[in-house]
Amino acid sequence: MRRFTIPALLLCLPVTVSAAQPAPVPPASQPLLQQIGIAPSAGRIEADIRTLVGFGTRHTLSETGSDTRGIGAARRWIKAEFERISAECGGCLEVRYVSDVVSGETRIPDPVEVVSVIAIQRGTSDPGRYVIMSGDIDSRVSDVMDFTSDSPGANDNASGVAGTLEAARVLSKHRFNGSIVYAALAGEEQGLFGGRILAEYARNNGWRIEAVLNNDMIGNIAGLNGVIDNTTARVFAEGTRFDETAAEATARRFTGGEVDSPSRNLARYIDRMADLYVPNLDVMMVYRLDRFGRGGHHRPFNDLGMPAVRVMEANENYHRQHQDLRTEDGVVYGDTIDGVDFAYAAKLTALNAVTLAGLASAPPPPAEVAIKGAVTADTSLSWARPARSQAPDLAGYRIYWRLTTEPQWTHSRYVGDVAEYTLHNVVIDNYFFGVAAVSVDGAESPVVFPGAAGSFGGYQAKTPVTSASND
Repeated sequence: MRRFTIPALLLCLPVTVSAAQPAPVPPASQPLLQQIGIAPSAGRIEADIRTLVGFGTRHTLSETGSDTRGIGAARRWIKAEFERISAECGGCLEVRYVSDVVSGETRIPDPVEVVSVIAIQRGTSDPGRYVIMSGDIDSRVSDVMDFTSDSPGANDNASGVAGTLEAARVLSKHRFNGSIVYAALAGEEQGLFGGRILAEYARNNGWRIEAVLNNDMIGNIAGLNGVIDNTTARVFAEGTRFDETAAEATARRFTGGEVDSPSRNLARYIDRMADLYVPNLDVMMVYRLDRFGRGGHHRPFNDLGMPAVRVMEANENYHRQHQDLRTEDGVVYGDTIDGVDFAYAAKLTALNAVTLAGLASAPPPPAEVAIKGAVTADTSLSWARPARSQAPDLAGYRIYWRLTTEPQWTHSRYVGDVAEYTLHNVVIDNYFFGVAAVSVDGAESPVVFPGAAGSFGGYQAKTPVTSASND
């Protein structure tokens, strides 16, 4: 959404501020992210998609013993590719399987081990904070239980896996404060099982999840609606947190936050990354968990209260999704490789890469953000600062605000390394507010909306904003 650039962000309403001296403002952009925004290779992505298509079918229930066909061969190849990438960066990736046995489900009636592949790039100062990029290994045809027919799954979702591998190639050349996880998830078409297993694994191992970018179909530019568009990506983000309690919902009723969940502010962050660092790409933010009535592998993370979004192409061709390979009445059906635009897939991979790099470079999102200002002309915000060891390059904080009907943050002020700040003559009733952490080189966290509605998972206690009055 090209609503602003950084220079516009640095402008703000004419207000009187609390500080006697203005804090030095960190740089507005990062040269490293400019490089990453053009680094992904369409050729390497094409090669990976062709390899994945070459396994014939990657159905979750398909054979696992063959070295050339089925999901077993596919996941072993993905693991070997992550290991090759790790070898090139001196062992910087921890590559492993994450799995569990699933049975008794509508689409997995008999016991099946659902096996995903992940590669972890550990952060230098805050390794317990994670950002995740994922794609889905498995494929399907018209009958979701048909695990023997050819199911190339070129766009759905070899494109997402290829993008994840390419992001690992690009980002493993650099080091970041937070940890990055590259994930190839299994079992999506059978019921989002790979995502559920990894989300539970993350929770059980105490991962502080800052963001999950689920890439599901990032290679098609020709929609069934007749639109051809290689310059737009969609980002789907749910509204209120799925794990919101009744008390938190009551507080939100009086303070707002319906459009400021951590997932929504993650989507705004991705939109900003596109505007700054990915040439000729715009982000369409969609205020919905996923496409109408449909689902994806970000949802299991949302179910556990973790910020997660779906990144995908702007226009879909439904003749190429979940279809047997065939031609009927002159219409060709099936998810074959000729339906993938590799340059476009590389562009969406770049969007993921700059987002992951920006998030992992920045300090953790502000914790315990609170706000007050009822029946006054001023708005005051406060937050908790992390330990210096966790955020050694933290420069300070930036306060953002916007009219309640605006989709993107429109006003901001850098306030320095403080834990509270008052905006004089900015009336709390008229705007939404948030706070982002900023590093010395200008890397920013996502904006955090005050209170439980905007809390970024394990970073903050879910404290109410203020008590609601009866006025």
